[in-house]
Amino acid sequence: MFKKIALAFAFSPRMEALIAETKKLVVTFESELVLIHVGKKTPELEEKVERVVQSKQLEGLKTTLVWKEGKPARMILEACRQHDVDLLVTGALKKEGFLTYYMGSVARKIIRKSHCSVMTLIDPQVETSSFSKVVINGTQLTVTPQVIAQGIKFSKQVKAEQVHVLNEIKMYGLQMGTAGEDSEEEVSNTRRQLVQNEIDYVQQILNTIDLADLRVNIKVTGGKWAIELARFCEKIEADILIVGDGRRLNFFDRIFPHDLEELLSTLPCNLLLIKK
Repeated sequence: MFKKIALAFAFSPRMEALIAETKKLVVTFESELVLIHVGKKTPELEEKVERVVQSKQLEGLKTTLVWKEGKPARMILEACRQHDVDLLVTGALKKEGFLTYYMGSVARKIIRKSHCSVMTLIDPQVETSSFSKVVINGTQLTVTPQVIAQGIKFSKQVKAEQVHVLNEIKMYGLQMGTAGEDSEEEVSNTRRQLVQNEIDYVQQILNTIDLADLRVNIKVTGGKWAIELARFCEKIEADILIVGDGRRLNFFDRIFPHDLEELLSTLPCNLLLIKK
């Protein structure tokens, strides 16, 4: 699924935890590792990185260390392109936007312009995290079948115990379907049918995927998908939320600047953004 996994790291207290988390992903997906740092290369910093590499026993992995100087977002994305990275791992703050080191607009540039998938970890651990509870965005978009397929593949690889696909009732459909002078029973039936339509949409996608031993729960909700995803993840204490980016299909035209930015500003859990 991910042949090359990159970590954009800073010399911060969470550096070792991020490297440990990324190493676990590299081992799980049998990937190559690319470590990226944007900043001036000095003998002291080189020695510090070498000590961390040795302490985390990365020598047995196929590892490439990349140093770049310049604007962080541009250099990180350039390194990912040059090394054909499939997944970029970063640290994140749960309540203060995205990325502990690459703050504000830099983070949004990485999200918007990255050609590869991006994973943000809000609380990386040296002993590494688990991804036992996975939530996948099932909102009807052109990119959604790919997001669900990749989400299921990820869930199988990390041996998730719970997998939820969250879809939404299209509010305009509900409003149109109940706009007449229907009885309360007819309105209720219309709502049930709309919910069933969304369940069927997800189920048809799941029918094309090998689920192995995964048990997948389909949930339908109303309201803005970003808000509902965040609420649901917090409610079940999800370990990771998987959403998609079909940029070439104008997916970002729909979700920026409000929905995804809102989701990133208060990350409910770790996030995996699937790119085409």
